[in-house]
Amino acid sequence: MTTAVVSKDPVEAVPRSAPRSTAAPTKAEPVAMPMQEAAPAAPTISPALLLARRRARILRVLAPLAGFLVFVLIWQIISHTGGQLPSPAKVWDAALKVFADPFYKKGPNDQGIGWNILSSLQRVGLGFGMAALIGIPLGFMVGRFKFLDDMTSPIISLLRPVSPLAWLPIGLLVFKGANPAAIWTIFISSIWPMIINTAMGVRQIPPDYMNVAKVLNLSEWKIFTKILFPAVLPFVLTGVRLAIGVAWLVIVAAEMLTGGVGIGFWVWDEWNNLNVQHIIIAIFVVGIVGLLLENALILIAKRFEYK
Repeated sequence: MTTAVVSKDPVEAVPRSAPRSTAAPTKAEPVAMPMQEAAPAAPTISPALLLARRRARILRVLAPLAGFLVFVLIWQIISHTGGQLPSPAKVWDAALKVFADPFYKKGPNDQGIGWNILSSLQRVGLGFGMAALIGIPLGFMVGRFKFLDDMTSPIISLLRPVSPLAWLPIGLLVFKGANPAAIWTIFISSIWPMIINTAMGVRQIPPDYMNVAKVLNLSEWKIFTKILFPAVLPFVLTGVRLAIGVAWLVIVAAEMLTGGVGIGFWVWDEWNNLNVQHIIIAIFVVGIVGLLLENALILIAKRFEYK
């Protein structure tokens, strides 16, 4: 008969199923979220600073207006000293009549001021455009190649100081016509600022840029498009802006000598008629058109400015 050996170690009784808890369910603990940094508060501007900015804005508008009023006042005083200078009121009345119908035509020598302005702008556009097409590429080559710089520097130094009107007889002799002679005068007078400023811009390029181009064995076209043009563009636009001012100044004097249709011829024709009011109107027109052309080129220069 065998006896069962009972282990002396106590054995824990394992329940078949866990007893149901009668305690109420606990709420889920909130999860701690990382705190976001508060946005910095906008800097407060003191009332004194706001007032100073407002005054500066008002002065920026009033200062040119005050300068123009002083100019008109001096003009009024001079016109009342017994001279033949018409008063601002008379010039204003004449301007209203001139610009009431600026595009009338009563013959080749009797046209509105609008046609004269357009004719002058056309001549300036042709002469200035040809100067840009030749002068800017020539300036790149002069600045890029040393031997071209040595070849052209004495020619440019000799011809640049020549008065623009000194070229007009050469144009009349070569082209046998007043209109091409005026265009030639604009061309030869406005080409120098483009050549000089473009060549100066090319010379300002750091030598490291060109050394990298040699290491990479870049072609001349790649050097021009990737290195020269972006770096020299501000200098080119400066030369263009100076050239357009010269061209617009030259056209008035050239048209006074050659005749035909144009704002310069209109000034000379009104002088022959002793119509001083129209001469003063033409002076203001020339100034306003020149200012608009220069400001337009300044806006273009800012638009294509490379940093």
